[in-house]
Amino acid sequence: MRNFAELSRVDGTKFFIIHRGRVPINPFQSMATRIRLQRHGRKGYAFYSIVIADVRAPRDGKFTEKIGTYNPNTNPATVDLNFERALHWVECGAQPTDTVRNILSDEGVLLMKHLRGGVKKGAFDEAAAQSKFEAWKQEKDNKSAAFVGKLAEAKKSALAARLEAEKATNAKIAEKVAEKKAAAAQAAAEAAAETAEEQVEEVTATEEAVVEA
Repeated sequence: MRNFAELSRVDGTKFFIIHRGRVPINPFQSMATRIRLQRHGRKGYAFYSIVIADVRAPRDGKFTEKIGTYNPNTNPATVDLNFERALHWVECGAQPTDTVRNILSDEGVLLMKHLRGGVKKGAFDEAAAQSKFEAWKQEKDNKSAAFVGKLAEAKKSALAARLEAEKATNAKIAEKVAEKKAAAAQAAAEAAAETAEEQVEEVTATEEAVVEA
């Protein structure tokens, strides 16, 4: 019977040391496996795939598996994640980038990994772990709903304020137009009165000339 000794790491892979050599525990526990974002979209509107890739592969090059998408252009950001596959890779030792770690944390993947670790250690059973996760998810959903509601209310208020500002602007424009029209009408009336007065003076002068003759 083989005698397993201490746990060690060679080239990023875990091994049990035995008297006949080294046997890898799990080939996916290599630190060379990363969970990262792969960029898509155009300049000024980028969105991303969440992929499993070798750390040595180009940023937008080949990948092992696509486990989701991430769109930061919406508010809040839109995440479509294969939870089970993400959990699988995290438990296999794949290392997420900082941004992906935040995504996995927000989606509950890291919490589930922690809870499953607690089950394996005997801290609680699977039912308790699932109950803890569901309670966390419910609280998260409530916060998300409240946040979306605040955004909708803020958008509604901003729209109302913009409409009021447009009304005020239109009223000022209408007032200026009315003032210009009134000024033009007054000028026309004054010109007409002046013309009529000139005509009366001409007629009076003519009549006086006739009388003198």
